[in-house]
Amino acid sequence: MRIVFMGTPEFSVPALDALANSRHEIVAAYCQPPRPAGRGKKDKPAPVQVRAECLGISARHPADLGSPAVQMEFASLAADVAVVAAYGLVLPKAMLDAPCHGCINIHASLLPRWRGAAPINRAIMAGDRETGISIMKMEEGLDTGPVILQSRMAIGSDETAGELHDRLAVLGARAIVDALGNPNGMSSVRQSSAGVSYAAKIDKSEAGIDWNRDADEIDRQIRGLSPYPGAWVEYKGQRIKLLKSRSVQSGGTPGMVLDDRLAVACGRGAVRILRLQRAGREAQDLDDFLRGMPLAKGEMFRNA
Repeated sequence: MRIVFMGTPEFSVPALDALANSRHEIVAAYCQPPRPAGRGKKDKPAPVQVRAECLGISARHPADLGSPAVQMEFASLAADVAVVAAYGLVLPKAMLDAPCHGCINIHASLLPRWRGAAPINRAIMAGDRETGISIMKMEEGLDTGPVILQSRMAIGSDETAGELHDRLAVLGARAIVDALGNPNGMSSVRQSSAGVSYAAKIDKSEAGIDWNRDADEIDRQIRGLSPYPGAWVEYKGQRIKLLKSRSVQSGGTPGMVLDDRLAVACGRGAVRILRLQRAGREAQDLDDFLRGMPLAKGEMFRNA
């Protein structure tokens, strides 16, 4: 099959690699345009652009998919199918309809649960025990298209969004190759109207920790927002990101450090912090962090 690949971040790269190593032909890769990054604010190409160019695949990054010229160029590729993985731009109907077999999306949830922008984060924050990959035929609605294939994956009890992201990216790469294995047999099933939920984009206002909440909720908040944007607290005027944790059986005044291994009391129960990051510093595991900033029993974290 002639494939146009459409993706932008690191999540998309394993799928691009898997398709490049398959018997299919990738005729072009689309991604979002380079963005200013780093201290010098120089334009940095997206991970998919970097990887596509390494693979010798033409990389395109139009800023406006509504442009007739962009749509005509896309149609001229005469693709059998477009594979979309975290592209980040809404495809207009003209592009959805251009490939012979339409556009197929690699979505990081078990649809219809967690349609939308942040399914990995929301699954952890909600306490889901399972998630997975849905290979879905795209239509104009938000992740409403019929599902071709689903692959399930358990969520670890101490897993962060970053760790789950990496495992799902690999699972998605395997699933898309399986789904395209027999193009004449890409049958699909309409999504159920029951169990629909939406994974709204993560807002930085969600990242501040309120220690009056239950430990399980705070633990899921920390893991679900790690590594970005990172749940945070204030300590002696400094903002500290908490990037990994687990719930423990203990208690005390909410926000109080309970021992020398950084268990912190919540409204009910406590969380043990396992990885942290000070402003302007690299993230550190607990032992390394405590060597640079000792936090003794009885110290208090302020609510955000």
